[in-house]
Amino acid sequence: MTDATEDAAAVPPAGARNYITPAGLARLQAERQQLWRVDRPEIVRVVEWAAGNGDRSENGDYIYGKRRLREIDRRLRFLDKRIAAAEPVDPAQQRNRDQVFFGATVTYVREDDRAVTVTIVGTDETGMAGPQSEGSRISWVSPVARALMKARVGDVVTLRSPTGSETLEILAISYPDC
Repeated sequence: MTDATEDAAAVPPAGARNYITPAGLARLQAERQQLWRVDRPEIVRVVEWAAGNGDRSENGDYIYGKRRLREIDRRLRFLDKRIAAAEPVDPAQQRNRDQVFFGATVTYVREDDRAVTVTIVGTDETGMAGPQSEGSRISWVSPVARALMKARVGDVVTLRSPTGSETLEILAISYPDC
């Protein structure tokens, strides 16, 4: 991803929300602190040392260090924008626990009778695994999460995707304990 592309992706469109759990926000802040206080100063020291060795055009430590420094600075800009736009929502404070909202862990059954459990989280908190794997974390803006929103146990919802429609039956809804 280029600087401009990553920076554009960092800011949600005007008026859009960037919901995140308190734990997700803490992880972003911890990553930012690690980069700013530990990783970046270490790379700066390496670059300064390598620059003092003379010819920079063939100095691998200098070239790699400058590249790594640009990567760290790009990630810091991205994190700053995501943290600034974040709206923390604590799922443990959800009062209406019989419906699916942000932060809910939902178990549903697909048309092929496979039970799937997902937790609806912020876009910065999703895991690499898809919604078909057990215990996945999916974004609240994903098609599956949108289909599940406001449903109750026993409800059947329709998931519309490019491959067609599928019905999902809600089996269980839970939220973290307060």
